[in-house]
Amino acid sequence: MTPVKPAVQPRGSGGSQTDVVVQSIRQMIIDGRLRPGDRLPVEKDLAAAFSVSRNALREGVRALSIMGVLETRQGDGTYVTTLDPSMLLAPMGFVVDLQDGSGTHHLHAVRRMLETEAAALAARQIDAAALTAAEELLHHNEVELRLAEPNHERVIENDIAFHQIIAQAAGNPVLSALITALGGRTMRDRLRRSITQPGADETAHREHLSILAALMKHDPDRARTQMAVHLFTVEDYLLERRASPPTE
Repeated sequence: MTPVKPAVQPRGSGGSQTDVVVQSIRQMIIDGRLRPGDRLPVEKDLAAAFSVSRNALREGVRALSIMGVLETRQGDGTYVTTLDPSMLLAPMGFVVDLQDGSGTHHLHAVRRMLETEAAALAARQIDAAALTAAEELLHHNEVELRLAEPNHERVIENDIAFHQIIAQAAGNPVLSALITALGGRTMRDRLRRSITQPGADETAHREHLSILAALMKHDPDRARTQMAVHLFTVEDYLLERRASPPTE
C-alpha cells in the first residue's frame, strides 16, 4: 500500500484531533490511497502521519467504524469496509429515529418521493422470484388479518419486507438504502395507526395488492401511481395526527 503522507491540517479550523483523523482517512479513501478491503497502517505510523495522539486515532477509527467506513478485526488490524451504500447509509436510520414527531411527515414525504420512483423502476425489471416473494408476503398478511386478533407487528414486518423487495428490484443500491433508512420511523407511526384506526391494515393490504398487480403487469406508470396512492394515505394520517395530537 502507498505510504501514508502526513495530513495537512487547516490552520484555525478549530477541529479536534479526532476530526483530523476522520477527515484524513476520508481523504485517503477519496484519493484512492485506501481502497475497499485495504488494511490501515499500524497505529503508531498512522498517528505520527496525522500528528495526533493514539487515543485520538482510536476515537477517529471508532467513529468511522460506526459510520460503516472501517471495521476492526480482533488481532488482525483495521480495514476499510466494502463501502457498500446500504452499510454507509444505515446510520441515517438512527438519525431518522431520533427525530421528534413534529418532523415525521417531512421524512415520510421524502420516502414517498423515493418509493414512487422505485416502484416505477421495479416494474420495468422485477423478476419472477421477487414477484413470488412479494406475493407470499401479502398472502401471509391476508391470513393474519382474518384472525380475530391479528398480530399488528407481524403485519407491519411483512409490509416493510414487501417495500424492500420493490426497492431492491429497482436496481439502484443507493435508492434502496435510502428507502430502508427512511422506513424505520414510519414503521412505528404505521403501527400506531394500525392500532388506533380500525381497518387501517386492511386498507394498506388492498393498496399493496394494487401495487403488486401493477408490478406483475410490468406497468411503470401504474406502479408509480399505486405506490403514491398508498403512501399518500399514510401521509394524510401523519398530517392529521400532527394537527390533532392524541391525548395520553
